[in-house]
Amino acid sequence: MSNVSAAQVKQLREMTDAPMMDCKKALVECGADLDKAVAYLREKGLSKAIKKADRVASEGVVALAIEGNNATMLEINSETDFVAKNDHFKALVAKSLELAKDKQPKDARELYQLQIEGQAYESYLHAAVAKIGENIVVRRLACVQAGANEVLNGYLHANHRVGAIIKIAHNNPANTDKLRELARHIAMHAAAMKPVVLDYKAFSPDFIAKEKLALVAELEKENEEAKRLGKPLKHIPTYVSKAELTADILTQQEEAYKQELRDQGKPEKIFDKIIPGKMERFIADNTLLDQRLTLLGQFFVMDDKKTIQQILDERSAQTNDQIHIVEYIRFEVGEGIEKKSEDFAAEVAAQMK
Repeated sequence: MSNVSAAQVKQLREMTDAPMMDCKKALVECGADLDKAVAYLREKGLSKAIKKADRVASEGVVALAIEGNNATMLEINSETDFVAKNDHFKALVAKSLELAKDKQPKDARELYQLQIEGQAYESYLHAAVAKIGENIVVRRLACVQAGANEVLNGYLHANHRVGAIIKIAHNNPANTDKLRELARHIAMHAAAMKPVVLDYKAFSPDFIAKEKLALVAELEKENEEAKRLGKPLKHIPTYVSKAELTADILTQQEEAYKQELRDQGKPEKIFDKIIPGKMERFIADNTLLDQRLTLLGQFFVMDDKKTIQQILDERSAQTNDQIHIVEYIRFEVGEGIEKKSEDFAAEVAAQMK
């Protein structure tokens, strides 16, 4: 067997973009002859596969496995939806999910280094790319474990393009089974309603300020049209997130409502029956950003009079428990990927160069 230097492996990788281990194997098989090694990789389809990597892979599937206290979810992208329905692609997805479920890598990069069928997953994937004929990448990966007094569940939409995982912490073991069902329902909500983060604590003050400007401008524009059509105008909020609703602001608003009731001649003994509803409405009117972007701030699709946070609070009170969501993950195929757009003529012209 010929001696192969690291410099030779590096040079071959730069020439072909093939995986490092495949470059080393090619050089060993070809007696360290660089030209023969390049031809070897081309014959194996590995060099060709890597050259597809500049193509945008924005289609594909989300795969999800829930087993006991473990949840595994990954997004595997292809270039076209057609290939995503290919049997070879489906087999690749199934084996990738099984490997991730068994080994629990922390991210896609770590997955690429794992062994599968006697080779690195990266090499296995590139061989699949050569066989299938499109660029394929594992874009995202999540492995979640539930510990003591935690339950998790998830939901994968029938089109395999959207998946979500929810992990709930609580104190009373008697509630575990029911909370697992609740976690699935909330995961279904998340898949449909697309919350970006768990709660408002993820927002920075700068983000809130910018989003408030945009939100107010949007509502004012809608009100212009509503006024023209003689329809009711939408409320223009002073605040847009619970992050802005400090204890002082809430106290001041409560006092304002009490004064309003006094001015109306209402007896103070009924204030406790009126004020909570008014405060609830005030908070709803001034947390529009939370309702759009946060899981806990959205109104539950299965009970649209209550937010997810209110559902959790209500369930906690009913079961004498402390129930809260501690982890939320949602994948949707291709989200955030800028798809390359070319007309047919431009594509042909590009290939003729």
